[in-house]
Amino acid sequence: DMSLPGDGKALVDERELVSRAASGDAASVRALYDSQVQYLSAVCRRYITDEEEVKDVLQDSFVKIFSSLRKFVWRGEGSLRAWMKRIVVNEALMFLRRRSRLDMVSATDSLPESVDEDTPDTDGIPMPVLQKMIRELPDGYRTVFNLYAIEGMSHKDIAALLGISESASCSQFSRARARLAVKIREYRNGR
Repeated sequence: DMSLPGDGKALVDERELVSRAASGDAASVRALYDSQVQYLSAVCRRYITDEEEVKDVLQDSFVKIFSSLRKFVWRGEGSLRAWMKRIVVNEALMFLRRRSRLDMVSATDSLPESVDEDTPDTDGIPMPVLQKMIRELPDGYRTVFNLYAIEGMSHKDIAALLGISESASCSQFSRARARLAVKIREYRNGR
């Protein structure tokens, strides 16, 4: 068990931290922020590619997180992070919608003739490379791909969340996957 420097008491647990932060304790707010900011930045970057915009969305997310802390219900280990992540994803989607960036790429977008229906084979592709490939997808593709493949949402839920049809969600996902498969092939064939 870690202890705070110069303080015999064991490190307060997350639940205690949340309750202190919710009642406005500045040190607890800071500690919560510090413990989650890197993870939540990474979540935000899956949806938004411009660093300045990432900062803005994160700032809005943290404002919302800290102003809603009293409403947060502890459900055990990981529940705080999951709750915060949901807020960040929602803020990112609202940001993209406000900027009208979620115009789904239309069916006229040219696709390679042979679309491999399987999930692209990502074996041996370094994670940072793969993340970069996903970030280079058009906003609509990237958003649906992240919600489906990474957040594990159903196309039905994605459709409701983004205000598109279920078939549009499916089609954006398969196009994103096809686009990724091409990028992966190019990377394997000597970049």
